Amino acid sequence: MELLRLGAVGEERPYVRAADGTVHDLSSVTAEIDGAFLAADGIARARAALEAGDLPAAEVEGLRIGAPIARPGAVVCIGQNYAAHAAESGAEPPKQPIVFFKTPNTVVGPNDDVLVPRGSTKTDWEVELAVVIGKQARYVDSDAEALACIAGYAVSNDVSERAFQLEQSGGQWSKGKCCETFNPLGPALVPADEIGDPQNLDLKSWVNGEPRQASNTRDMIFSVAALIRDLSQYMTLDPGDIVNTGTPEGVALSGRFPYLAPGDTMELEIQGLGRQKQTLGKA
Repeated sequence: MELLRLGAVGEERPYVRAADGTVHDLSSVTAEIDGAFLAADGIARARAALEAGDLPAAEVEGLRIGAPIARPGAVVCIGQNYAAHAAESGAEPPKQPIVFFKTPNTVVGPNDDVLVPRGSTKTDWEVELAVVIGKQARYVDSDAEALACIAGYAVSNDVSERAFQLEQSGGQWSKGKCCETFNPLGPALVPADEIGDPQNLDLKSWVNGEPRQASNTRDMIFSVAALIRDLSQYMTLDPGDIVNTGTPEGVALSGRFPYLAPGDTMELEIQGLGRQKQTLGKA
């Protein structure tokens, strides 16, 4: 089962894709896939309605795919969480998770255009496993409790402008992370219990059809459970919040590849979570 939001920008409606590939209208269960839906045991209710045959099949061909979560309250991001990426960034592997934030309005659909910011010279791609919170995480004590707070997972592109991030930042990263359209998300929210172990998922990215990143989440320095547990000691994560868990090696920051320019395409894929594709445009 996969949860989807389909439709024009600002007009998305909720849908669910069954295991056989058929898509069903979820609007009889909820008006929106958001934090309130997740907090109210929405995934279980959607699954029950689907299994009971209560959801009508929907014709969705040609509809735009929106981000699978509406109005996230927070987008919390982890930096340098793969040792090889830390090395290509010129840094030692961190001893504590590196935390930064993206503004929630950076989140767009998985195939929406990404805008190269005005004055940008170093726009970069980053395939990441996104964790979507389903139950409030506050002072979590164990990995098991941390995983129980997760509603599901999605593909995330933590687009970055490296000059803004590292050269014009004043010591923090947000200027290079919060440009409009800088967090394509989706195509779907896949429930956590349908993924199983989040530490054994292949991640890949391509630019203009050429391979860039190829890794597996088992190479994370801090596991998904460890990240949620650690973050919960410093902040409260609420249903609908997104945690981007870091990117593997193979980005332009490494010096091995050119940075992005208008007209380029990015493609990103995570095992079991789907694939997304964006074209770069001008802001």
